[in-house]
Amino acid sequence: MAEEEFDVIVVGLGPGGEDVAGRLAEAGLRVAGVEAGLVGGECPYWGCVPSKMMIRAADMIAETRRVPDMAGQATVSPDWSPVAKRIREEATDDWNDKVAADRFTGKGGHLVRGRARITGPGRVTVDGERVLRARRGIVLASGSQPVVPPIPGLADTPYWTNHQAIETETVPESLIVVGGGAIGAELAQVFARFGSAVTVIEAQDRILSMEEPEAGELIGRVFAAEGVDIRTRARAAEVSHDGSRFTLRTEGGDTVRGERLLVATGRRSDLAALGVAAAGLDESARFVPTDGRMRAAEGVWALGDIAGKGAFTHMSMYHANIVVNDILGEPVHEAEYHAVPRVSFTDPEVGAVGLTEAQARAKGLDVRTSVSPLETSSRGWIHRAEGLIKLVADGPVLVGATSVGPSGGEVLGMLTLAVHARIPVERLSQMIYAYPTFHRAVEDAVRRL
Repeated sequence: MAEEEFDVIVVGLGPGGEDVAGRLAEAGLRVAGVEAGLVGGECPYWGCVPSKMMIRAADMIAETRRVPDMAGQATVSPDWSPVAKRIREEATDDWNDKVAADRFTGKGGHLVRGRARITGPGRVTVDGERVLRARRGIVLASGSQPVVPPIPGLADTPYWTNHQAIETETVPESLIVVGGGAIGAELAQVFARFGSAVTVIEAQDRILSMEEPEAGELIGRVFAAEGVDIRTRARAAEVSHDGSRFTLRTEGGDTVRGERLLVATGRRSDLAALGVAAAGLDESARFVPTDGRMRAAEGVWALGDIAGKGAFTHMSMYHANIVVNDILGEPVHEAEYHAVPRVSFTDPEVGAVGLTEAQARAKGLDVRTSVSPLETSSRGWIHRAEGLIKLVADGPVLVGATSVGPSGGEVLGMLTLAVHARIPVERLSQMIYAYPTFHRAVEDAVRRL
């Protein structure tokens, strides 16, 4: 087969891959961007953007329902049609990537559609028939896919992943959510607020189990108050579908029935399908290890989900900047991961950065913690808001923090800076906190340390 030569081949045009490919093309390199799905990836079509549209709409319903306690009388009749319309027309162009594809090719990039597989040093084969050769190197940015656990019977049913949940034109009368992590929790709350009878099946002892216990327990109480049935320490043993409804049986013998079933049990990268062994990498690994410049092997860079540092759009964009600078020979500040922020966009939001208390103790650090209810800030009390600030310090310096509240992800900004810059706790106690703001609860938490 004839080979087509490029300076750089970028495998996967999600947010990070598209950024790398576009910027390298603008810099004058001959760049091939290989994408099997939609240019732009998970984030604009099924992840960040449309899901937050759903969450925004659901939050408006909840806020309306709070009016009688504070401002008079109000009623709301949930209607999914404007939500589906906005996702279809404003966020995804009906899942058409022409705008993104034209954006990339307009920068001088060469778009190659199909599934890429590394077939030798600097060599990528697309759909088994088109061979691309990279003079400088290959950038792996192929993202991740939903994990579908091997639950007996599940594969033979019309279950949902987050894709079908985002694309739905109607709200199911009842919904079973398998998995209580960020994606499962966010979508469970959305559909419950739009009228679904929602049951969450979570194997751990709380939802959002990767976060601080105080955060997961608070969100669990909020969900229960909103009518979401949360079943923790529960594992799905069998799933069936009779043509109209799902039946899920747990290992404990409980049975749950629902019109729809959403699988939200994490994501993974398929390194074997990508053919990383041909580049000297372990295809059985969970992720591709990289150095601080995102180099995985000679002439190979990896970024985003497959680098194993967090399946976040902001992580892929952070990596992308490092990769571009390294390839172009520009100064590179090598990757740091001590202050990685993350937000679960439930209501209240759960923002976290750095280490949890459990992670810090596992590292043998000199751990000190404090927890401050959000109502210690006047704004939290005014809003009757549920939330908290938790700080984790190693001696005099913060190494982790959690911000739960109506603007938890926004309050997290100052905490991310504090952890990233390793600002001493004493210095944080000396700053001026605007009054009355949610982030004044941070001041109280600092004082409690």
